[in-house]
Amino acid sequence: MRTKQRLTEDIHEHRRAALVVNARSRRGRRLYESVRARLLASGVTLLADLPVEGDLEDALHRAIDAGADLVIAGGGDGTISTAGRMLAHKDMALGVLPLGTTNNFARTARVPLALDEAVATLVDGKVVDVDLGTADGVSFTNHVGVGLSADVMLKAPHLLKRVSGRVAYPITALGLLTRHRPMRAVVRAGGREHEFHTHQLYVANGGFHAGRPITADADADDRLLVAYAVGGRDKMGLLRETARNAATGHRRSLRHDPFLAVGELTLSTDRPARVEVDGELRGSTPLRIGLDANALRMMAPPNTPDR
Repeated sequence: MRTKQRLTEDIHEHRRAALVVNARSRRGRRLYESVRARLLASGVTLLADLPVEGDLEDALHRAIDAGADLVIAGGGDGTISTAGRMLAHKDMALGVLPLGTTNNFARTARVPLALDEAVATLVDGKVVDVDLGTADGVSFTNHVGVGLSADVMLKAPHLLKRVSGRVAYPITALGLLTRHRPMRAVVRAGGREHEFHTHQLYVANGGFHAGRPITADADADDRLLVAYAVGGRDKMGLLRETARNAATGHRRSLRHDPFLAVGELTLSTDRPARVEVDGELRGSTPLRIGLDANALRMMAPPNTPDR
């Protein structure tokens, strides 16, 4: 395994990359040719060039096997999460092209959202390593959601998602909330139990959710998971707290309620509750959530702090 400095030097010198773009998304399909042209104009040699409308994991396997120093993934948080999981502990770096709606991981990792600046980061940035979360052995970049968010992933109509995109999820959530029952969730960490009565609980690895800061001092390289409930039993409280989090997250600290910052935890609920991991359904509670420290190497801007 090369050092981060050596891998950075090899990427700068040889510019060998593999490109995987999720062309199923409207933005990925629209921007693929532009992304490819920018990379080639920057002197990048594409050992694999894969616009994906089918099996993303198969395309990523092919990209990894191409022998590049840098595997560039273009898409939203689901695409980046899959790429991060597959590139963990490999002697190559992930390059992030933020082509999604919220781009939570890109924001957490300080990757510029503007396309020209994101490409410049791939070409002239540096390799850093960041933590991945693990939910019962499944790696994730951003978060685990328990409760309403997982129910929404299951129930959102396919036609509505195709027509309205991400707007389908809040529409579905409002419909489900009218009959959604709150859950009693118990988080066990550091020898203590923390109890929440809520419709929604998250455990975050990164510092952003829904494109907004969770707190001012959470990131993907701090060896911490952040567990927090959104509101209590009251359904209107969930809506109020969601709006409050979006408006004030950049001013809040991990030291304040409702945040519980720990290295690992177990989560149980009074009845089995569905679990989504970075937007994909992954079973139900109970589950164990931990950290895989410095598991993923990725390209970041040259001034990015790296622990």
